[in-house]
Amino acid sequence: MQPSLLSPSRRLRRTPFSEGVEAAGVKAYTIYNHMLLPTIFRSVQEDYHHLKTAVQVWDVACERQVEIRGPDAGRLVQMLTPRDLRKMTPGQCYYVPMVDETGGMLNDPVAVKLAEDRYWISIADSDLLLWIKGIVWGMRLDVMVEEPDVSPLAVQGPRADDLMAAVFGDAIRDVRFFRFGWFEFQGAPMLIARSGYSRQGGFEIYVEGTHLGMPLWNVLMEAGRGMDVHAGCPNLIERIEGGLLSYGNDMTRENTPHEAGLGKFCNTMTAIGCVGRDALLRVAKEGPIRQIRALAIDGAAVPPCLEAWTVTDDKGRRVGQVTSAAWSPDHRTNVAIAMIRMTHWDAGTTVLVHAPDGPREALVRESFFS
Repeated sequence: MQPSLLSPSRRLRRTPFSEGVEAAGVKAYTIYNHMLLPTIFRSVQEDYHHLKTAVQVWDVACERQVEIRGPDAGRLVQMLTPRDLRKMTPGQCYYVPMVDETGGMLNDPVAVKLAEDRYWISIADSDLLLWIKGIVWGMRLDVMVEEPDVSPLAVQGPRADDLMAAVFGDAIRDVRFFRFGWFEFQGAPMLIARSGYSRQGGFEIYVEGTHLGMPLWNVLMEAGRGMDVHAGCPNLIERIEGGLLSYGNDMTRENTPHEAGLGKFCNTMTAIGCVGRDALLRVAKEGPIRQIRALAIDGAAVPPCLEAWTVTDDKGRRVGQVTSAAWSPDHRTNVAIAMIRMTHWDAGTTVLVHAPDGPREALVRESFFS
């Protein structure tokens, strides 16, 4: 299938790093929060192998920030999530499922606490800003909510520490997982967190100011010449292996955090004020009837998973759906993320996946692949 071209407009934004992405030979994009997100440079498989062995610089400016600041900032952020934030301190990052009044997932961002009265919410692909502004207006909260000029740039891979140390100094190595520190670049302070959308380790640099985008990109690329640095992007195969969920693909507003396997991030009894708390209390008590599971799908490489694939039992009864799937070169099987009913979600259960090229047997796994 010949891919269609995208028509740029003010509704489809480039990023502060787009010039570098294009010079690196980007081959495909997707749209994420109304911005360009690279998806392929050499090939999905080549990008996958390189990510696991070297270091990549990712343009993830599409992870837009919602800034919340003011006297009611802490109260507002707690209203958005069933995760108890009372122990969160400035300098920490929390993964926070965010829900509506029915307990349905609206987003699964990372919350960055800059100060007691100031947060950045680094969002997945949904217009969370509008939901938050609606709550502020309805509750008459004393906060400012806006999208700041902040564009994340990720450095991911086994040599991420080496590259970051070459640019920001060895102190960067001391930043702990899901913590952040302030480091200087060309006289400007930059918030850098040990986080990222891969299992290979790395950092996310919150670049405050569009004008610093390409200077930082160029310095990272130059410093990484001897480390086999490449431009990269979130990799489909690697994220499925690691069980990294994609909002809008693997879970939507129709799913609760418990169905998405995110119950460990829900402290529903103590997250006082969360707008979906009452609905989630019932879910927490009764348990979900379906949940995210890892599948290993038999056969040759599966075609792209452009729509959810039905999963049935051996009698043809629907028991779930596959939402993401790809061939894993390292594991020599097709790896998949699926939403499976409780009757068939036990590890070792065999199910039938109805892929576009025909039915395939698949095995429910105890855990993901990395």
